[in-house]
Amino acid sequence: MTAESQKLTNNKDVIAYLVEKFPLCFSLEGEAKPLKIGLFQELADALSGDEKVSKTQLRQALRQYTLSWRYLRCCKAGVQRVDLQGNPCGELTEEHAQHALTQLSEAKAKLAERKAIEKKQKEKRSKDASHHSKDKSLKDSNSKQHDKSYKNNRKKGGHGTKLRLKPLDLSTLQRGNKVNVRMGGAAKNAVVLEVQKETVRVELENGLVVSVAAEHLFA
Repeated sequence: MTAESQKLTNNKDVIAYLVEKFPLCFSLEGEAKPLKIGLFQELADALSGDEKVSKTQLRQALRQYTLSWRYLRCCKAGVQRVDLQGNPCGELTEEHAQHALTQLSEAKAKLAERKAIEKKQKEKRSKDASHHSKDKSLKDSNSKQHDKSYKNNRKKGGHGTKLRLKPLDLSTLQRGNKVNVRMGGAAKNAVVLEVQKETVRVELENGLVVSVAAEHLFA
């Protein structure tokens, strides 16, 4: 395997590599140890000939490590900082401890805010889905009622008047006359559009234009 293929590609892998190389300084579990001030340069010098990591990767990985909640929790006034070999390198000051506490509080606040936003978005999606479901159910219900009403009207002869009408004489019809057209078991209201030789073109109330024979027209 070439040196190029062995290069580490993300912060997680770099941190795991640092834990492997310097176990008395870095850790992945349990209580972390505050790092020596200026440790980055010491780390860069120690790994200057290591082809697995670059200085940029070390800087990014070290920043992620020291901003983790586990690390920030360990930064308390009076706790000893350590170098790469785990040797004590001075106590953590009250100022640095307070800075770490502020960073931890801000990180927790950002997480809580993000979770609150995600919760609202989830609730909104759920609410929208519920409304959509209700609207669909209402539409389906209205559609069924419409179909039922339509079928009942068909049985009763529709919305038109029942056939108790007088036949019409084609010679008396003119464009614009209102007539009744026999369709099925009922008469539909219509308006004459054109009187032809044996049929009449009419427009029904629903906008449908049809040609009907004289025997189907009534006053």
